[in-house]
Amino acid sequence: MSSVFPEPITSLPIAHMPQPGATAYLSQAETHQLLFMQFDQDLELPEHAHAAQVGFVLEGTIDLVVDGQAYRFTKGDRYYIPAGSPHSGKIHAGYADISFFEEPSRYAVKA
Repeated sequence: MSSVFPEPITSLPIAHMPQPGATAYLSQAETHQLLFMQFDQDLELPEHAHAAQVGFVLEGTIDLVVDGQAYRFTKGDRYYIPAGSPHSGKIHAGYADISFFEEPSRYAVKA
């Protein structure tokens, strides 16, 4: 898969992503993480919750269900998932975004 992100983003550490077909470059801070993510295959997201997340959609489509309400986001959209809100969804192949996680240890660097 070729990256939608330019260097210097692709020179950031790669985050360990348990989902197949996902690549994420990790910018780490003391209070949060910023991930530059792209997906080369469809991915179902089971319901889960965590600290607040803000996403900026760069390419493709993501369907999210947040607190029981369904949304579809495409290129140019942004989304917000409040802390502790149950959410699930589907990421469609070709999706890419920049995601801010309001927690410093959501993802680890890939070993």
